[in-house]
Amino acid sequence: MSQPLCLLFDCDGTLVDSEPLLGQVMADVLPRAGLPFSTDQYMEEFRGVRFMNIVAELERRHGSVDDDIRSAAETEMRSTLAERMKRELQIIPNVRETLDLLADHPRCVASNGPEHKIRTALDSTGLRPYFEDRLFSAYTLNAWKPEPFLFLHAARSMGYEPEQCVVIDDAAVGVTAGLRAGMRVIHINRFGESTPRGAIRMTDMAQLPGIIARLDQLEAVAAK
Repeated sequence: MSQPLCLLFDCDGTLVDSEPLLGQVMADVLPRAGLPFSTDQYMEEFRGVRFMNIVAELERRHGSVDDDIRSAAETEMRSTLAERMKRELQIIPNVRETLDLLADHPRCVASNGPEHKIRTALDSTGLRPYFEDRLFSAYTLNAWKPEPFLFLHAARSMGYEPEQCVVIDDAAVGVTAGLRAGMRVIHINRFGESTPRGAIRMTDMAQLPGIIARLDQLEAVAAK
């Protein structure tokens, strides 16, 4: 019998609904640093993208800002977001039930966010026991999605080959990274976006157990 597929979950927008909070905080902080920005702009254009890459693009459009101002904006953004996450963060619907149903599958979190942000998100929502310390941050590795290294490193650390892994991610950068890594990719598409070719589209986390069951069956047939 083939071993269960290893599940690599994104965090923001996949497990927890932190992206609207992040968009709101950035829409407050960045304009005061001289970079026009809105919550809608984050949700429509920059979801899942590394903060400094967003800043770099805004500076390209609107002009450079002083290094000290840029650094202070990031510090304020992260401290404000952490406090709001502790008070306001909600789990994406059906995540807890889905994780319970998939308890026989090894799993981890692989996120473009800093590790302390991942821990804050999981601790404040009670999801940490589902993953314990199987947390992989792009900031720790200095390698961000859409490059595949984060997912490839997570797979190796979990003891799996890329073809034995399934990426579950809501953002285009994560879907692209998973496909580049040679993994199966499930795009949780909650905003009516275009799902990249090669990825499996779903609109609700409750659909995930059924999709994983079908992938497990395909894996079992291929192993015969």
